[in-house]
This record gives sequence, structure tokens and C-alpha cells, in this order.
Amino acid sequence: MKIARFLANRIAQSKQQSFSRFILRLSFTATALSVAVMIITLALATGFQNAIENKIVGFWGHVRIQEKQADKSVRVREIPLQRNAAFEERIQNHPNVKSIHPFVNQYALLKTRSSLEGVLLKGMDAGPHWNSYQQFVKKGRLPQFKSPSFSREILLSTYHANRLSIQPGDSVVLYFTQVGQAPRARKVMIAGLYQTGIEEYDRLFAVGDLKMIAPMTGWESDQIGGYEIYLKNPNLTAQTAHQLFESDLFPPTWDALTTRDVAPQLFDWLNMQVVTRNVLLAFMTIVALVNLLTCLLVLVLERIPMIGILKAMGSSNQLIQQIFIRFGLLFTTGGIIVGTLLALGLLWLQSTTSFIRLDPSAYYIDTVAVKIKLLHVLGVMGGTLVISFLVLLLPSLLVKKISPLRAIRFN
Repeated sequence: MKIARFLANRIAQSKQQSFSRFILRLSFTATALSVAVMIITLALATGFQNAIENKIVGFWGHVRIQEKQADKSVRVREIPLQRNAAFEERIQNHPNVKSIHPFVNQYALLKTRSSLEGVLLKGMDAGPHWNSYQQFVKKGRLPQFKSPSFSREILLSTYHANRLSIQPGDSVVLYFTQVGQAPRARKVMIAGLYQTGIEEYDRLFAVGDLKMIAPMTGWESDQIGGYEIYLKNPNLTAQTAHQLFESDLFPPTWDALTTRDVAPQLFDWLNMQVVTRNVLLAFMTIVALVNLLTCLLVLVLERIPMIGILKAMGSSNQLIQQIFIRFGLLFTTGGIIVGTLLALGLLWLQSTTSFIRLDPSAYYIDTVAVKIKLLHVLGVMGGTLVISFLVLLLPSLLVKKISPLRAIRFN
């Protein structure tokens, strides 16, 4: 073992011929770039998926409870459900539930002096869950709940603000209409402008106080559109939704929807990105391994006279194989380390400067999101090393077929 290690180190330190030196450098560079691309791909794909999921969760919560209806789209107003204090308490006591909040959606007309725009006004009660909307605020601030009756401040999308030519601090009038009733008006102030980057939400919703919006629905005082539930562990969203649905207090006409149920088209699109990511990882792995295989084959062919001398001196095939495998692993490890450092450096640069920008209308976010997971980094490094070791066994098998006499005379 010591002899193999010594000779492998000597080969690595020796000055190779110009052609083999070029092949070795090319293989080293290819390995480093392949590892870097794989780590960057995983970090960007994970960051992108988390950014989109956080947007949806920030707008709807992890689990959404509402009456069952054929169309689960957020574009439609919910069928009203009766508030259930005992059920709310049961949900709040669930070990994975952070908080539960009632909500209601109501169509309204937003009127300025010169323009009129239709919106679906989402009403929420006061609480810390409003902080999830802070990530969307582009101008102004979140609505404040200082009045004991209800807040007259709303959060409007930048899309509607541009169409109506209004800014935070401006006052507008909301008109609520009901069949067979005269329109009811509420004068409100624009507290801030938001933009999720998800066109379906930005073109449709404004957000305000539940106490202001609920009386305009025409429903009974104890009826709401549903509940939004925020969880402590988002990884257990589906499991928690199923547990709530199976609860003995859960009415049979209600439904428990996860974020994937609320926005299935977005998650289907994200799943397509995962397929693209896996294909890219496979190609990068193949490139790295082909280059390593070529590198060691060139090295074995170049060192055939040395192999013949070692065999003539009594060295076993196993010892000579270990020499080339150790050299290959030493070479591969260097490429993996350099590739990892390169990837982490570029990812850090993107996370601090956001120098790569995106079109929000196409990607829902305005900059490339980065999410580095230690497990992904170690998986790429360890996986590349293990697979490389298996590939390096192939050219080393040529050692067994080399005759000492012919090898010494080989030129």
C-alpha cells in the first residue's frame, strides 16, 4: 500500500509529456467544471422551487380549508362555511400547526376619480400572518389595524396601481354589489403596493381587513370563506392536511387543500424543471467520467515501459493497478475540490449581488434564487468520487494484459 501511494505521488509530481500533460489538464478541468455545474444546478433548482413555494405559501398558507367545490381555482369566490370554534381550537392544538386564520374573498369595484377596476378583495384578520406579505411589498407598507372596528387600509398590486395611476397614500372607493341590493361603498387608503410575480394573483387580488370585507359578502355574520393554516414543518404538509381531514370534527362538506392543490399548474411546471435538472446532472456526470476514463487510458499507455519494469522486478498486477487507481483518485479529488470551491464561490456571489436577473413575467421571480444544501454538496462530491473509482477500474485492467518484455521495448 505504501509503495503504491509513493509511486502514485511520484507520477503526479513528475513532468508529463506535452500531449499527456494536455490530456490530464483537460480532464482535470472537465471534472472540476462538471462538479461545479452539478452543485450550481442543484442549488439553483432548489432555490427556484423554494422561492415559488414560499410565494404561494405566503399568499395562501400551507393548508387551506374551504367548502368542497368543483372548481378549486383561486379565481372563484368560495362557498361560505360556518365558523366552528371547537374545530379551530382542535386545529390550533395540532402539534404541527403554527396558526390558523379565517379569510373571505369578495368581488369589488375599485374606483378612482377617472378609472374603474375590478378586484377580488381578500380579507384577513389581524395577526402575525400578515408578515408573510412583507416579501411582496414593493412600495409603502402593510395595512395597520389601529381602529377597533376595522382597518380602512388595503394592499393593492402594482398591476392595478399602474392601471389606475395611484400610489401608496392615495384614497379610493370600493363598491360592493349584491344581487337585489344597492351597491355599498367603502372609502379606503392604499397602504402599500405588492407584487408576487405570479400574474394570476397580481391581476386579481387586493388584500384588506376581514372585518371590513366580510359584512359586504351578504353572508351571515358567522360565515367565512375558509381557513388558512400555517405549519411548523412544511415537509409534513400533505400528512397534516390528511390528519385534519380525518378529524372527527371535520365536517363532511369541507375540504383540506395543500398548496399543491391550490396551484397545481405551478407545481406541475416546477416538476418539469426537476426533470430538466436531472437530465443535466446525468450529462455532466457522463462528461466527467468519460474524461477520467480517457485520462487514465492515456496515462497507462504512456507508462507501459514503467509497467514492464515493475513486472520484471516482481511487482504484482494488483500493486500496479493500485498505483494507477490511486493516481486517478488523487487527480479526481483535486478536480472535485476545485469544482466545489468554484461552485460555492459563484453561488455566494449570486446570493449577495443578484447579478443574474430574470423576467418575472416568465419565471415569477426577478432574480435567480440560491439554496445551498450541505447534503447536495456532499452528495455530488461523494457520488462523483465513488463513481469515478468504479470507472477507474476499467483502464487499470489493461495492466494484466501487458507483457513485461514487450512493455520494456514499447515506444
